[in-house]
Amino acid sequence: MQFTSEVNWTLSDFVIAAALLAGTGLVLELIMKNAHGSNTKIILAAVLIAILMLAWAELAVGVFGTPFAGS
Repeated sequence: MQFTSEVNWTLSDFVIAAALLAGTGLVLELIMKNAHGSNTKIILAAVLIAILMLAWAELAVGVFGTPFAGS
């Protein structure tokens, strides 16, 4: 929105993005505190980040065509 008029986020878009990032950060902290073994921590963190990226992509452009993307 600052650099191009093609991006038009509303307040709800910012709230959802903040919730996704904050939720991922909190779950990542729980993983790092409670998981035993460095391999387990790495695998769980990678899965969590992959889920975040898939959710972000779906909300951004509707990769999978779910109702969440507005399609």
